[in-house]
Amino acid sequence: METTVLSDEEFALFRKLIHRLAGISMADTKKPLVVGRLSRRLRHHGLGSFGEYYRLVSSGQHAEELQLMVDLLTTNETYFFREAAHFDYLQELAASRRGRSFRVWSGASSSGEEPYTIAMVLAETLGLSANWEVVASDISLTVLERARAGLYPMERGRGIPPELLKKYCLKGVRSQEGNFLVSPQLRQRVDFRHINLVAPETRELGQFDVIFLRNVMIYFDNETKRKVVGNMLPHLREDGTFIVGHSETLSGITDDLAPLRPTLYARPPHRQHLRQHGGRASGAASLHGGVAR
Repeated sequence: METTVLSDEEFALFRKLIHRLAGISMADTKKPLVVGRLSRRLRHHGLGSFGEYYRLVSSGQHAEELQLMVDLLTTNETYFFREAAHFDYLQELAASRRGRSFRVWSGASSSGEEPYTIAMVLAETLGLSANWEVVASDISLTVLERARAGLYPMERGRGIPPELLKKYCLKGVRSQEGNFLVSPQLRQRVDFRHINLVAPETRELGQFDVIFLRNVMIYFDNETKRKVVGNMLPHLREDGTFIVGHSETLSGITDDLAPLRPTLYARPPHRQHLRQHGGRASGAASLHGGVAR
């Protein structure tokens, strides 16, 4: 079947729409991705052009199709134990806070590999009976449904250490041969939620020791980055850590966090002191309010 052509004018309409809905800035190079992911929806509705499909999803009368379009255009590739140094740090931090509640937010959880990795690390470090929780959010209902199921092809488990794969995953048999299932006791520790980070309803989320927001800000312009980080920061505990991807930075995005090391951020010590005591910093406190170590 011949592929429908996406004109520059039509592409511009979809770029504006996805930016308004999800904060994502699509580069010119993403035009083939839009064609590839939306062509089947045109065929499904019997439409002859992307302009017709745009009018359908932007009419306000097809909320389910609009959500499906967002799902198709915002789903990103991920895998277990991606950027392993972050999970080494998580293990160290969780061990240092043993005996108190420990909460982690996976802000762009996609198909679940990141939050289940976090859960494996916390289960190993703190134990399954300890007081810890992982909240995982994404804008895509499709990937959230897939993540809740916790079912993956075996090749997706390549990054999981063999001992953890054996301990926390079940090998598929018969109809599920070639797949593995994240164990029920681990799945029940991850709370998946549908949240748009650009305009979130997060008041009930509470506070977190660690917030992961990795490999998603590369799709945002600076204004959207500031909005998203500003929406998430009220949920970071005073001694919490904010983690971004290796190709991302919070430099120029927020003054409320300072780097601990590349990709790891925390509130500078003098800001923590101000928040805890509700006053102005003294000269000595200000002098020592640089980068947290």
